[in-house]
Amino acid sequence: MGRLSTHVLDTARGKPAQGVAIQLARIDAAGVRTPVASALTNADGRTDAPLLTGAALDVGTYELTFAIGDYFRASGLVPAGPSFLDVVPLRFQITDPDGHYHVPLVCSPFSYSTYRGS
Repeated sequence: MGRLSTHVLDTARGKPAQGVAIQLARIDAAGVRTPVASALTNADGRTDAPLLTGAALDVGTYELTFAIGDYFRASGLVPAGPSFLDVVPLRFQITDPDGHYHVPLVCSPFSYSTYRGS
């Protein structure tokens, strides 16, 4: 059974990022975004459950957005007001609906990276 999961690591503080708001949308061929799921990261920087599982995990284009500006402002690492990074979008393809797609975000207030994990 396929699934999509994620987690967020705060490299500025060297720990999981708790309380990051995450949105998941599906992008159709015309570029129209359809919201699919939303979650907050827990104390381990993960969502409490996969964002998609089973029949809900279809082949197609998806986009995760992470509200890291809000997270870093709340943590005190950046001052109130605009931050260099605010919402980080990650657009990716699901090609195997039976696969496990783990799409983490590794970030600081000034940079981010991702990879396909397991």
